[in-house]
Amino acid sequence: MEPQLKLVAGEPARIHAVPAPLPVDDAHLLDAYSEAVVGAVERVSPSVVRIDVEHAERRGRSGGSGSGFVFTTDGFTLTNSHVVHGAVKIEAVLADGRRVPATLVGDDPDTDLAVVRIAADGVPPATLGESRRVRVGQVAIAIGNPFGFHATVTTGVVSALGRSLRAQSGRLIDDVLQTDASLNPGNSGGPLVDTRGEVIGVNTAMILPAQGICFAIAVDLAKFVATSLIQDGRIVRAWIGVAGQNAKLRRHLVRRHDLAHESGVLVLSVESGSPAEHTRLREGDVIVSLAGQPVAGVDDLHKLLTGKAIGVRTAITLLRNSELVTLDIEPSAAPNRA
Repeated sequence: MEPQLKLVAGEPARIHAVPAPLPVDDAHLLDAYSEAVVGAVERVSPSVVRIDVEHAERRGRSGGSGSGFVFTTDGFTLTNSHVVHGAVKIEAVLADGRRVPATLVGDDPDTDLAVVRIAADGVPPATLGESRRVRVGQVAIAIGNPFGFHATVTTGVVSALGRSLRAQSGRLIDDVLQTDASLNPGNSGGPLVDTRGEVIGVNTAMILPAQGICFAIAVDLAKFVATSLIQDGRIVRAWIGVAGQNAKLRRHLVRRHDLAHESGVLVLSVESGSPAEHTRLREGDVIVSLAGQPVAGVDDLHKLLTGKAIGVRTAITLLRNSELVTLDIEPSAAPNRA
């Protein structure tokens, strides 16, 4: 024990043996963390596959790869849309090294999710968790195949909940998890799991050149999309048939009509035979609300045009030549343009 100098009131300075604070033994905490990660990886890794694709091009074929994970006993596998979209050939490399053919079941670029089915028996499905149980700060484990390195594991935490991310189709993806578990090209479509080994998200993107800012589609959205893709091959959304862009409104019109926002959706064109044409929307109209909900831009309009709006006659309010006009419109199912 090292002697330390101690001052005692009313006495000359003397050296007393004062016990030094005992070091905090956190080895058991590190061991518990390691055991939790190892256990989760051992449960999920057999379900994770590498997905190799080929695309047809003018000068032949080009290849690419990503990740995915089996989530049913009959081989249905979740991955990202951008991994398999437009592929003419899809194969999966299993955890045991087998290479097997895979077929595209359904693809939804608007949520960057897709389902493929692999032709292999005996692959254990991953367990899907629940987004509502996810908390900021909890451990997050990403498993995938970055740059082709099979079954690579990275760890971090859930950094934020409820982020929005723009898909390559232009629509916003809501209910996105942010994590600092490292993702690289090839991780796309792999699972983000918790320490119980349950999938909490589908890894989808990272921001370059930032470090530690990565994103995963929340598992509740993934479950909904996967179910629809298996049943119908696509996600059916409502459609009114306009091409538009965000547009600022003149302030005096906002005040005059007591509008909720200072912007709306400027109609650039109306498709022939669409609900918008039947309702007599015109180029130059500015949509400011649908079904009583304010519309400040294209993203708001997309959020309101869900499958529940199909066939439901509803009010659409717009500015036309500075006047506020309300019409009835009946959205239809969006045409399949695949």
